[in-house]
Amino acid sequence: MTMARFVERHPGILIAAIAALLFVPFLGGVHLFDWDEINFAEISREMIVSGDYLRPQIGFQPFYEKPPLFPWMQAAAMQLCGVGEFAARLPNALCGIATLLLLFRIGSSMGERRLGWLWVAFYAGSILPHLYFRSGIIDPWFNLFIFYGLYRFWKGTLEPARARRHLLMAGTSLGAAVLAKGPVAWLIAGLCVVVYSAWQRRLPYRRFAPWLLFAGATLVLPLFWFGLEVLIDGPEFVVEFLRYQLRLLLTPDAGHRGFPGYHVVVLLLGCFPASLFALPAFRRKAVGNPAQEDFRKWMLVLFWVVLVLFSLVRTKIVHYSSLCYFPLTFLAAYYVDFLLRQKRALPGWLRISLVATTLIYAFATALLPWLGQHTEVLLPHLNDPFAAANLQAEVDWSSPLNYLPAALLLLSLILFLSSLRNGRPGPAILSVLVGTALFVQAGLYCFVGKIEAYSQRAAVEFCESLAGQEVYIKAVGYKSYVPFFYGKIDADGSPSRHDQNWLLTGPIDRDAFFLTKIHRADALRAFPDLEEIGQKNGFVFFRRKKK
Repeated sequence: MTMARFVERHPGILIAAIAALLFVPFLGGVHLFDWDEINFAEISREMIVSGDYLRPQIGFQPFYEKPPLFPWMQAAAMQLCGVGEFAARLPNALCGIATLLLLFRIGSSMGERRLGWLWVAFYAGSILPHLYFRSGIIDPWFNLFIFYGLYRFWKGTLEPARARRHLLMAGTSLGAAVLAKGPVAWLIAGLCVVVYSAWQRRLPYRRFAPWLLFAGATLVLPLFWFGLEVLIDGPEFVVEFLRYQLRLLLTPDAGHRGFPGYHVVVLLLGCFPASLFALPAFRRKAVGNPAQEDFRKWMLVLFWVVLVLFSLVRTKIVHYSSLCYFPLTFLAAYYVDFLLRQKRALPGWLRISLVATTLIYAFATALLPWLGQHTEVLLPHLNDPFAAANLQAEVDWSSPLNYLPAALLLLSLILFLSSLRNGRPGPAILSVLVGTALFVQAGLYCFVGKIEAYSQRAAVEFCESLAGQEVYIKAVGYKSYVPFFYGKIDADGSPSRHDQNWLLTGPIDRDAFFLTKIHRADALRAFPDLEEIGQKNGFVFFRRKKK
């Protein structure tokens, strides 16, 4: 069987293999990043240590901010692969494989397979959508559950005879999203349905029974967890969990503020090149079959609901708008599919934008190794003593391989321009997508470990040196989950071990170790019982011996 014939008959195998090669290798090559990655991994580790898989915990105390579905996935991976970075990130690598397979299936079902292939290529070949599958955060699964729930909801409108089955799957998937990250999944889905209905001036389902079935299905999984928690431990955890979810929408969380257009910038630059190809599809009139056009409307609704909602929310974090990756990449694939079917050339503005953005990324990533070798250029411009001390880390930027990401982008740009000159827009666009995917891979291998060395490795290595010992470890003056996960804290010790004042001045029954940032170290030096035992790359370390 020829390769072309194999791909024609078994496209899913090829997609899964490519996705696995993109997302699985070297997942454990770099420490988890504070906060989110370490936060979720620590919840999972404490589930294994405590045997309590129902209630998320940090420091073996109730953690009200997140439901348990993603930690369950991580805990399962840790049971199979061991507690560590690889297992913490493996669930999202598997999510990446599942996502690309689903996108191909959905895209292909609405017309020719080309739309499915294009959607896969744009998702895997855009920067942030690709990058998130190599992380240990909740959002890839949360987004997939919401997207799949809305897709099955829409599918039920096309197939009335099978609407019940579609709505059950839609509701169950949205329920899983709630169990992954919280009730905001209900809010997003509900707003999408309301906005679509108002736009079309009709309800997707005209009878009451389908709505009741859908709503009921969304409640099954969350109420199962809520019910078990209330039955076993009472209502306190569930009440505090719901209060936190409301507070997150209304107040900035832990200083994560931002300007109103924050997510517009994130999506435009972070989802390159899909963001540029998607722009014409926001205004283009109907060019596909009826199913494509109706699905496009749902994708437009999903995009604007997420963008507006999280632009209004006062907390601004990059991954809050990551659900927009689905509609953005679909709209990009939709527009390119139209261009190829109509044999039209890329508009001049799009060519210029692609070239300019590629050059900006290439220049920035080529500049990074040079700055790494000449940190003295940055120091006069840093008003933050901690950031200046971070740059003292010993990081080797001398390898020519550090220029590989920029070289790959420039090569893809050359191939893009060459293919356009020869009248081959398909290979031109493919060169950009493949080049961007390889750029992300090379950037991860060349830069992420070095960035981690500057930002947190000294703290991580300090906590690792204490792992397994009967000691207390506390970060003072800043929020960090590093002591929990990399110090491998246990559930034993005094009930006062979470009280910072007790650790600093009380009758402690174990040695206590403290880490802080350099500009906050004087506050700890004022305590007579604390011994400064070292400092490195902006972190200062102290010890207090047990009484």
